[in-house]
Amino acid sequence: MIEIKHLSKTFSLKGRTVDAVRDVSLTVQDGDIYGVIGYSGAGKSTLVRCLNLLETPDSGTLTVNDSGLITVENGKIYHGENKQPMKEKQLNAMRRHIGMIFQHFNLLDRSTVFENVAYPLKYSGMSRAEISARVMEMLQLVDLTEKRDAYPSQLSGGQKQRVAIARALASHPKVLLSDEATSALDPDATESILALLRSLNEKLGLTIIMITHEMAVIKSICRHVAVMEDGRVVEEGSVYDIFAHPKQNITKHFVASASALNRVDKLLRDDSPLVRVNEGELLVRLLFSRDSVGDSVISRISRDFGVSISIVLASVEVLEGAPLGGMVAVLKGDEESVKSALDWLNKHHVEVEVLRRG
Repeated sequence: MIEIKHLSKTFSLKGRTVDAVRDVSLTVQDGDIYGVIGYSGAGKSTLVRCLNLLETPDSGTLTVNDSGLITVENGKIYHGENKQPMKEKQLNAMRRHIGMIFQHFNLLDRSTVFENVAYPLKYSGMSRAEISARVMEMLQLVDLTEKRDAYPSQLSGGQKQRVAIARALASHPKVLLSDEATSALDPDATESILALLRSLNEKLGLTIIMITHEMAVIKSICRHVAVMEDGRVVEEGSVYDIFAHPKQNITKHFVASASALNRVDKLLRDDSPLVRVNEGELLVRLLFSRDSVGDSVISRISRDFGVSISIVLASVEVLEGAPLGGMVAVLKGDEESVKSALDWLNKHHVEVEVLRRG
């Protein structure tokens, strides 16, 4: 388990201070794929660098699996309940159990794929034969055995990231930190890397923390997510609950960016004929959660309440193995019938938002 409590980090830049991370507390369970999302400058990359102490926090505590309690006070690192100054040997041992991959791969250009993966094992005490066996095991895991003698310049972006993942896993880490690792990749390569990370999570029981500014990445791979803004975590929860019930404005923006139903907002701004309503009509957005998807609610309100429905947009996706659906539609009927139909929808776990009234 990863546990962060009241972590803070401030930088001094050109005579001013920047609060990059402000009093952040998070818990990540073993084997989880946990997303941290925010716009540029939100503090998410600083937070993840504080996890392996590549960046020393100003204050706070953290526990990463069996590393023991680490306390930071006034920028000084202490280890254990009795707060002994953390030794370099202890710090290195902690970092060996935390792998990290980056947006721009950070490979050694003049080294082969084999040599790049072997690099973190160089001073591990392993024999040459043991290192060779471990490197080939990692290359097989990421499906790159045939590229062992190639150089980074001969690889595609997706292949470079696979090498970076193999290198990060060479030291048997229990945690993998991914800092915008798919941002420099094309869509096909991104999906390939996300599929690989999902597979590694299942095969190795690896805990993965994904830092990203793309909600589509969160939706594709993560089980839980924290939303950061101005150095703070403003919202967190399961990916399903965050998509179904975003509370903060920034979270709503991120969710909208990954939803097909977001197109209705542009249609409204452009006053498209598709979203115009006549007298006695309502344009509504309906959200169907796991408790309502699959029920025949649309046919029921048409049949039982005499309300006609014209669908403008509709979408259903699967998050964490559960369906989440949305629909934008025009409802038409007498005022009392429409009101009764909307009340009935709410009682049957369908969230209703009125977008326009005719």
